[in-house]
Amino acid sequence: MVDTRLRSPAAPFPIERVREQFPALQRTYHGRPVAYLDGPGGSQACRGAIDAVREYMERGGANLHGQFPTSHETEALLDQTRSAVADLLGGKKEEVAFGPNMTTLTFGISRALSRDWKPGDEVVVTEMDHNANVDPWLAAARDKGAVVRWIPVDTAALTLDLSGLDSLVTERTRVVAVGAASNAIGAVNDIAAISAVAKAKGAVVFVDGVHAVPHFFVDREELGIDILTCSAYKFFGPHMGMACIREELFERLAPYKVVPAPDTYPDCLETGTQNHEGLGGVLAAVEFFASLGEGKTRRERIESGYRAVEAWENTLAESIRERVRGLPRVTLFDPGTERRTPTLGLDIEGASPLEVCKWMVEEHSIFVADGHFYAVRLGDLTGVNKKGGWVRAGLAPYTTEDEADRFVSALEEFVAE
Repeated sequence: MVDTRLRSPAAPFPIERVREQFPALQRTYHGRPVAYLDGPGGSQACRGAIDAVREYMERGGANLHGQFPTSHETEALLDQTRSAVADLLGGKKEEVAFGPNMTTLTFGISRALSRDWKPGDEVVVTEMDHNANVDPWLAAARDKGAVVRWIPVDTAALTLDLSGLDSLVTERTRVVAVGAASNAIGAVNDIAAISAVAKAKGAVVFVDGVHAVPHFFVDREELGIDILTCSAYKFFGPHMGMACIREELFERLAPYKVVPAPDTYPDCLETGTQNHEGLGGVLAAVEFFASLGEGKTRRERIESGYRAVEAWENTLAESIRERVRGLPRVTLFDPGTERRTPTLGLDIEGASPLEVCKWMVEEHSIFVADGHFYAVRLGDLTGVNKKGGWVRAGLAPYTTEDEADRFVSALEEFVAE
């Protein structure tokens, strides 16, 4: 008989040490430990991030450009956090800008990039992306009379169909906007291939890394990305968004802003007062990845830490997939990409996603989410939006073998009823 229990990763992962860094994991519901499998919508915060936010506010905060210690400390923290994010994404600290979230930053960037668009210019988006990387570009195109082209989804393979990419992207294409990974089904897109075509036609490559950055090392240089965005609350920090914009592009970017605000980058994109207490939390979240790795530099440690995280998460996720595929009534939306995030989109015949999620939490204290998760076009194409979207379970570095087993066992119980 085949042992279908979760297999241990080839290399040991310090799961207990990791879990000690997340206070929320102590929570119980109905007398049982909570299993947080809702990470794609927002991860739990690591202790370092929590402490950094608290310590900043307790010590006394201030706005920038003051002639007193609290202002100087805020400026130093901003500089340190820019450096950390640059190490995380593979840029320079001068290329890193912060904002309230990725969506707000993307609207600001799209408005700035489209200032000089002309009727007939083109923008390329995808049928797989979260709407935060679609609607800002649709709005810009509508305002400027630009043409929108779509990279289609192969609904059988659940991947982007790149076969016609060379025709979709033309010399009139100004921006190609694509997600590094699908927040709904975990497909990892071939950014390097898309970037190569876009660059050959002179287009800017804009990548939404919100779902990817919590799970694997996203190297801006290796992938040929011009603008890379992500959000710290998806990778164990506070609610802050960030954009890493290639310097030569940032130099000529003209974001909408109030007149007295700086014209220099990256400050020109940071409208209003930033979430200064959150900066330390972002720094701590980056350091969390570095703490799991080895190397002489922080960037080397971050990359090494990601390898450990990816191996752990993917071992758990693949074991879940193997067991779920054989369950009656369950459809697993498993993309045919060689690399996937540990994110599982499911449909259970005869039950709405809302019903399944309510049952999971009330009967087993397992937190999973339902809906289209703003991947609206993908939900329409796969037909799941007709019944309320997917049931989505997402793993994180703090997910244990026991929690993964609990989820599969609960699913087995639900479909057997």
